Parts: sequence; C-alpha cells; structure tokens
Amino acid sequence: MNLGYFGSLTGEFRGLDREVLMRGRKSSVVIELSEQQRVHLEQMLRSRSVKAGLQRRCRAVLAIADGMTFRKAMIVVGMTDKHLRKWCRRFQKRGIDGLNDLPGRGRKPAFSPDRCGADRQAGL
Repeated sequence: MNLGYFGSLTGEFRGLDREVLMRGRKSSVVIELSEQQRVHLEQMLRSRSVKAGLQRRCRAVLAIADGMTFRKAMIVVGMTDKHLRKWCRRFQKRGIDGLNDLPGRGRKPAFSPDRCGADRQAGL
C-alpha cells in the first residue's frame, strides 16, 4: 500500500488499510493520482521557486489522494473546508493546471501600458 507523501509524515497511517481510514460520511471528492501527477506535485512541493499558495494546494491534493480525511487535511494544510473542496474539484476537472491562480486576479493597473509608453516617448 502506497501511503504517499503524508504517510511518511504522520506515523498514524502506517499499516492501516484505506478502508479503515474512511469512517463516517463518504466524501464526494475522490482523487486518484497517476504516478506522473504524484511525482510532479511532490516536485512542486520541494521547489523553492513555486509560490507558497500553489505549494499549499499541491499539499492539499496529495493529502486527499493519500486517503487523509478532509478534517485532518484542513489542519495539516491550513485551509478551510470550503477552500479545500474547491481546489480538489478544480484539480479533478483541470488537473495540475487547475491549481494555478486564474488570470485577472489582483489589483488592476492604474494606467494602461499604452499610455505609459506614450508618456515615456513624449518625455513626460
């Protein structure tokens, strides 16, 4: 049984079957990772050039894929249930690219790039 990334961090998962971990209500979000996806997510976790938010999302997907309950994953990753479910659903729909921020986030520029370029050429 492959416990993955979080199996090595939390000793409580060693030697337990996946069915024993799933008590109570069944989750509607189930993530099955290919070996290539798992390797890519773990590389992104170790990379120093990946943004912290993206690393947190990778950690969340790996935790759920390893069979961790949403409640434990929320504590380990530091996300609310709402956000954890959102990122897992986006991963299911779009794969690893779904973990990136969508374009258009953040503050819009005060001046358009065209106007800034014209001002510089005019010497203003």
